[in-house]
Amino acid sequence: MDFTKAAHVFQEYLKDYDQNNDKVRLKIVHTYGVVKQAEEVCRRRNLDEETVSLAKIIALLHDIGRFEQLKQFDSFEPTTMDHAAYGVQILFEEGMIRRFMPDDRWDEIIRTAIAKHSDFVLEGVSDPCALFHARLIRDADKLDNFRVKLEDDLLTFMGMPGEEIGALEISPKVYETVFRSSTILSADRITKMDYWVSYLVHIFDLNFKESMDIVAENNYIEKLVHRIPYTNPVTARQMQEIQKHAQEYIKKFKGV
Repeated sequence: MDFTKAAHVFQEYLKDYDQNNDKVRLKIVHTYGVVKQAEEVCRRRNLDEETVSLAKIIALLHDIGRFEQLKQFDSFEPTTMDHAAYGVQILFEEGMIRRFMPDDRWDEIIRTAIAKHSDFVLEGVSDPCALFHARLIRDADKLDNFRVKLEDDLLTFMGMPGEEIGALEISPKVYETVFRSSTILSADRITKMDYWVSYLVHIFDLNFKESMDIVAENNYIEKLVHRIPYTNPVTARQMQEIQKHAQEYIKKFKGV
């Protein structure tokens, strides 16, 4: 496997998309951020170079369907396109994978990892290697998404400034779900505060201790909670409780 060659092919693919578009640019940076996080988790687990290379190529390709979604709909909303399914279609049904990988030895693992990376629950994967890589790409994706939500322009991915988001309420169903230590169904999100909470509680779907270590080391939960100015007093109080619950979950997960 040659990640450098695969990255060059990826850059060629991106020429068909408007890289001056803020959302496209966000996803390009995110892609390489996921590559970095996948490699970091592998290194912390002392995995072999072949496993690391495969993990990086899966990370490179995991969101390849996003660019067509943005070109057609200018939206990240799952109702506009299933970007994971589209990525699988262009890579494996239309044969684009051969531009990135010279043979089909790893095709089923790559296909499974990409297809499953954004599922609400990871299930239906029995092969141990495919299951490992499916878990890894889900973790790496979430780890860089924490960075995105902390650093990128709220207007780009939320469509609203922080002051307006923080004036909104958290829907009761979303708030209750947090304290079951569960992630949030897309269909349950009503307000932009629901969306914001759903990003924070991705920690409940992390698979590896190394991933949770990265969350703790970067203090992502506290930083993300405090990125939004909560002018709604009920929302402000609820976010304090969510932060407390999330931090307790992290400690328990890490065995602290």
